[in-house]
Amino acid sequence: MKEMVIFSGTSNPELAKRIADYLKIPLGEIEISRFSEGEIFVRINQDIRGRDVFVVQSTCPPANENMMELLIIMDAIVRASGARLTVVLPFYGYARQDRKDRPRVPITAKLVANLITAAGADRVLTMDLHADQIQGFFDIPLDHLFSAPVFIRYLKDLNLKNRVIVTPDVGGIKRARAFATRLGADLAIVDKRRVNATDAEVLHLIGDVRGKAAIIVDDMIATAGSLAEAAKIVHENGASEIYATAAHAILSGPAVERIQKAHIKELLVTDSIPLKDKKLDGKIKVLTVSELLGEAIRRIHENESVSSLFL
Repeated sequence: MKEMVIFSGTSNPELAKRIADYLKIPLGEIEISRFSEGEIFVRINQDIRGRDVFVVQSTCPPANENMMELLIIMDAIVRASGARLTVVLPFYGYARQDRKDRPRVPITAKLVANLITAAGADRVLTMDLHADQIQGFFDIPLDHLFSAPVFIRYLKDLNLKNRVIVTPDVGGIKRARAFATRLGADLAIVDKRRVNATDAEVLHLIGDVRGKAAIIVDDMIATAGSLAEAAKIVHENGASEIYATAAHAILSGPAVERIQKAHIKELLVTDSIPLKDKKLDGKIKVLTVSELLGEAIRRIHENESVSSLFL
């Protein structure tokens, strides 16, 4: 294959530019526009025949718009005779619909995987999937990165004493244990019961947080209801200070207001989802994952192992 080309959709061009800067190459020349009725038009404005092509597009809100745009970009690349097409999904939308938890509901995460594969992807690079089993929804190679090294580097620099890692639900134990191991910290679990798709009720805190610097570790924040409840129970159980991390900051509805009122000193998120249109609270700090994704892209292009980038 000839040299790589990286194209960006319109969902997160800032992150795509940071990735290209890390790799010391310009972004590919692409034209993306909308017709008056809302249909998406894409044109590749450079020769990509025989090249290794990467497309960076988070399927974040508006999820349907960004997903359709991605599929159309992919079709344009395939028809322009790119040699290999890798879809880079810093945030994988519809990931919470990964199973049938009620009668007569879809498994939309699988449907999205089918759409991406059918549109011509040769492989997928993504980060912090909400459910690990989504990797098996693809019949093409998928590399699943974790943002944990970015957070851990920052947390180590804070030099917090007597740390404890808190997972806001039982499903996040594996992620929390990885943080605890790397930071030499204790582990605590918030036992909660989900009331509906957006709300949860906290029942118990398993573990000791009294007098410790608590770090709540989650994969995504939508309305911040679970995070606020977890911070509340950790505070009530005597934590000296509370930090939180989340790979994907959707921050919909009352999220920012809830974070502002919560007993959280600082919330760390990544730039997998652009936050430029959000009125961010001063507690929220955005860390970039451009080097992590950029290094994975370089290794994929050069056919090197990316396993050392996994947590």
